[in-house]
Amino acid sequence: MQRMLSMREISAQDLQGLTPEAVAALAAQMLGHIRQQDERLTLQGQELQRKDREIAWRDAKLEKVNFELARLKRWKFGARTEAMTAEQRRLFEDTLADDEASLRAQLAALQAGLPESPATPKAPRAKPRRQPLPEHLERVEHRHEPADTACPTPECGQPMQRIGEDVSEKLDIIPAKFFVHRHIYGKWACRCCSQRGEGRLVQEPAEPDVVDGGIPASGLVAHTLISRFVDHLPYYRIEDVHARAGVHTPRSTLSSWGGSGGAALEPLGDALKRFVLGAPVLHADETTVPLLDPGKGKTRTAYIWAYARGEFDPHPGVVYEFCTGRGGQYPLAFLGGQGPPQAQPAWAGTLVSDQYAGYDAVLDARVFPGRTAAACVAHARRKFEELTKPGAGASAVALQALQRLARIYDVERHLKAMTAQQRLDARQRLSLPLWHELQLWLRLERARVADGSRIAQAIDYSLNHWPALTRHLHDGAVPIDNNLIERQIKPWKLGAKNWLFIGSELAGQRAAVVMSLVQSAKLNGLEPWAYLRDVLARIHSHPSQRIDELLPHRWRPA
Repeated sequence: MQRMLSMREISAQDLQGLTPEAVAALAAQMLGHIRQQDERLTLQGQELQRKDREIAWRDAKLEKVNFELARLKRWKFGARTEAMTAEQRRLFEDTLADDEASLRAQLAALQAGLPESPATPKAPRAKPRRQPLPEHLERVEHRHEPADTACPTPECGQPMQRIGEDVSEKLDIIPAKFFVHRHIYGKWACRCCSQRGEGRLVQEPAEPDVVDGGIPASGLVAHTLISRFVDHLPYYRIEDVHARAGVHTPRSTLSSWGGSGGAALEPLGDALKRFVLGAPVLHADETTVPLLDPGKGKTRTAYIWAYARGEFDPHPGVVYEFCTGRGGQYPLAFLGGQGPPQAQPAWAGTLVSDQYAGYDAVLDARVFPGRTAAACVAHARRKFEELTKPGAGASAVALQALQRLARIYDVERHLKAMTAQQRLDARQRLSLPLWHELQLWLRLERARVADGSRIAQAIDYSLNHWPALTRHLHDGAVPIDNNLIERQIKPWKLGAKNWLFIGSELAGQRAAVVMSLVQSAKLNGLEPWAYLRDVLARIHSHPSQRIDELLPHRWRPA
């Protein structure tokens, strides 16, 4: 047949006179056509499902953001702030401004993806008058001129003449030194074409702002975040520091910058979480932080859960999660494998922890056969150390236990620079006999001490967790203790003393993102301000599919 007949075109008369081979060929063609149609319909159906999921996710996100904004307004104008102290009110106001800036940035990003609707005419809003940047500050000029100043009109091509410029000033900071970036965007036009009424303006596009429409450059936003989350300064103290340099930055302005910077870093925080969960060995720990209850003017206890890649990992990283509780459901949700479908498979590997009961469900071998528990030897050691302090009634058994553990730690100190296999071989040769001796000695001493005594409790803790305490003897990548993550918890304790409290759940989540990036940068030997400054300057224009390039272990200055 010369052409492919459709189903409607084929009749019994068309089939008459065809040879069996021709009928078979026609049938094969029709089946191929039907398969193509089915594949096309399947792809269309999958695309519609994907778009439906995106719309549902965007609607849910919009609803959540609008709800949070409405709640902020209720707190701002209806909260019983008279129950707070003056310093509490000041910090609460900073948190509200911070949260509002973050939510409005998220709302703008979500609305940017929605189809445009006919806008109703509105009365022009008066632009707020912005104070000019101080004249005494040093100006660093950046010239932005087109690479080609020939007229882009195909019929012309004549050299253009500079007719003016636009100037944009951005406030920036070198620690302890303020200066102003003066961006000058030259405007070029062709005089020849202008005389014919065909003039075209050529000008370099403006660089993206970290804070939309704001004056701070990336360095100043980074400095604000570093002052807040590394130096642990409340915004009113940062305001005082800037005032000494002759620069007026109200607390509300600083809060807005911090909120916008935190919102911009959230995609990078998600990428960091994925990176940390890619490690075969994880450290985990948790600590308390005070969370303000605006309606009561009091604080309640919230928790920061910390997870870090193994101590011997060549690419370290730590991620924090702000939670309102300490139950096992939080590490279950973080590590995956429970609840709604996860964006990535459940984590598998060795979890180093302090044997808190909240990790029991996470390490249930019946549910998660790919996970193994490793206990912190430092925690077992502290049980004995507490019995040797003044006033505790010095225990000879506790002193001897500390001496035996000291010999084990002395071996471990010489293994840090080794590879995992070298470390495993050395542990089997040097540490394993010491652990066998310790176990036999603990069992003998346990039989001699009274049940219920403090020394009996210390011995029982070690013997009951023996497989987890000695997990490092069978895996060279597993550290002997959990001290790495405990060091990463300390900045939160220092911050809580100065902040007094976390102002809201949203503020806690944003602080967790910034602290995760800052502490991961420090673990990788980076200067936190330099890292954040560069990332904030690049993140808005950086391709989302390559966001991992901005993680601390992969970051390279622009």
